[in-house]
Amino acid sequence: MTTRRRTVIVAGALGAVPVLAGCEKYGDEGAEPEPPAETGGGEPSGDGPSGSEEATTGGQEKPPGEELAKTSDIEVGGGKIFEDKKVVVTQPSAGQFKAFSAVCTHSGCTVASVEGGTINCPCHGSKYAVADASVQAGPAPRPLAEQRINVDGESIRLA
Repeated sequence: MTTRRRTVIVAGALGAVPVLAGCEKYGDEGAEPEPPAETGGGEPSGDGPSGSEEATTGGQEKPPGEELAKTSDIEVGGGKIFEDKKVVVTQPSAGQFKAFSAVCTHSGCTVASVEGGTINCPCHGSKYAVADASVQAGPAPRPLAEQRINVDGESIRLA
């Protein structure tokens, strides 16, 4: 009887594994995406004269990161989506620029528009505020992840 009882308990435990794995997968559905990988930077390698590959022009260092847009490209109260970088840049008020992940926290779709003060996902209707990416309409479970940018004069660059 003891052997049969162990078999039932083990079989029951093994049967629960796929169920638990399914729950874990479902819970990961709204997982925040990884931020874009940074290029360059980091600790100097010591391989070259300066250990850094930052470009310099006329004795002045070029700001780090790739230029996304000019400040004039981002409308006040609106924003622009850079699908290839999975980033959305907004200008909530004049001269204030913000950047967020363009990947919806609900099901991983890329947001499609910035209108009426919100960043909008076409898949299930989630909306995020241009000022802080807080959820304005669900089913998104949390805000878009903030991304770092540098604004230097008229240039907006990924940090």
